[in-house]
Amino acid sequence: MTDPPGLAEASAHYIGHRERLRERFRQAGADALPDYELLELVLFRAVPRADVKPLAKSLIDRFGSFAEVVAAAPGRLREVKGVGDAIVTELKLIGAAVERVTRGKVRERPVLSSWSAVLAHCRAAMAFAEQEQFRILFLDKRNQLILDEVQQRGTVDHTPVYPREVVKRALEVAASAIILVHNHPSGDPTPSNADIQMTRTIIEVAKPLGIEVHDHIIVGKDGHASLRGLRLI
Repeated sequence: MTDPPGLAEASAHYIGHRERLRERFRQAGADALPDYELLELVLFRAVPRADVKPLAKSLIDRFGSFAEVVAAAPGRLREVKGVGDAIVTELKLIGAAVERVTRGKVRERPVLSSWSAVLAHCRAAMAFAEQEQFRILFLDKRNQLILDEVQQRGTVDHTPVYPREVVKRALEVAASAIILVHNHPSGDPTPSNADIQMTRTIIEVAKPLGIEVHDHIIVGKDGHASLRGLRLI
């Protein structure tokens, strides 16, 4: 039994489109593709027998960019018609892979000599999160990364941070220095007065114990801010 002519033409269309898009990616790379086409390539794996261009465009329209689609919470992704468990899994896999790669680059050499890699990792891990997270990078005497750990998760505009718990954890992992990182889901990385005061308190608690606070980085969709760079600490 053969497919009706209309169905056969539709199947041929999306199959041909997929091959052309893959070839463009192979020849020109990701930079040659707009966000929705890069997202199509991801969706091909989860939806093997359909035209996924409309769904890719719907996801970009809903969340704003490829990065924001990948970072979106599973519950919010499922609000988009056509998104099921298979698609959510593929998108979360991409996010996890990006974070794993950027973390690996931070581990390659001393953190203070690879600052761009640190910033890239922090942005990949947190910039598009919908709730605030407070992350700590624990460093040894050579400023090599010992551990990258999310210590607290909060709401859209607040994460509780307890300075003594931060320092206690640094002592537990034998860290000589730490870098504090948190995100602003609003997108604006400008530090608040509370951010500045909390950082200064952690510095006061950590210093007598021989633990240095190198910086406090705030990341958001609109960029990042360094309290050290802004001379706030």
